[in-house]
Amino acid sequence: MSTMIETRELTKLYGDGEQVRALDGVNMAIRQGEMVAVMGPSGSGKSTLLNMVGGLDRPTSGQVLIDGQDLATIRSLDAFRAQTVGFVFQLHNLLPTLTALENVEVPMRGQPIGRRARRERARELLTLVGLADRMNHLPSQLSGGQRQRVAIARALANRPRLILADEPTGNLDTAAGEELMNLLADLNLSQRTTIIVVTHDRRVARATGRILIMRDGRVTDDHAVADPLIEDLRELGRSQLGQRLLAGRIEELGPLRQALSRDGRFTPEADYLVSVLRGVVD
Repeated sequence: MSTMIETRELTKLYGDGEQVRALDGVNMAIRQGEMVAVMGPSGSGKSTLLNMVGGLDRPTSGQVLIDGQDLATIRSLDAFRAQTVGFVFQLHNLLPTLTALENVEVPMRGQPIGRRARRERARELLTLVGLADRMNHLPSQLSGGQRQRVAIARALANRPRLILADEPTGNLDTAAGEELMNLLADLNLSQRTTIIVVTHDRRVARATGRILIMRDGRVTDDHAVADPLIEDLRELGRSQLGQRLLAGRIEELGPLRQALSRDGRFTPEADYLVSVLRGVVD
């Protein structure tokens, strides 16, 4: 598969006085057709990275390349976004006075497509996301999960090769969130659409094929999604408990020391856990 998205020493600074380094020399590459999750604590640079890739903001230094073309050389970023990128946000941003069908038509109004073809495309997309029976409903008449499905249909309106989703399940309950991620995964497989999902939710991230972890404006980990046990071990390895286990500092574990050690040494069970952790994290 060819590389669709690449960043080179991507840096973004905010503020005129004491500057905030939102992105700090990020280098990454995403292949066409991948579905990737970006995780990290608040302020780690996840949404800033998404905005850079989508051409919503410009870097202080470094490059963002889409299909090998530097976004800094594109004359009209509005045209680039309309033709290449579909956005799905935590707040669906549907127009409240328009029906689901009319909301999906909105991005197509600036494109060379007739009204009849536009309406047919909107119907096709709403059917694709499971809302064939809700086309003429207003957003207020839809559930949260249904509104996000409309947002996904709208994001697909101009046949983008890339979908950027920023916390798309943030306002949904667990069941609706799982349904939404299943829908995105199906779209990724059936249409080979490249998808990047920013999320705080481990379950959402595990529904993708690859996870990038960000901290302090840098990508600190990049791995393919493994089976649930391995992902649990990775999560443990990144925690304070896991870091202390890996460093052998069981004397700092407080109440857990007695369970993990015998006469100040790791038990065989704890030794085995640490060896497995080292194999996963390293």
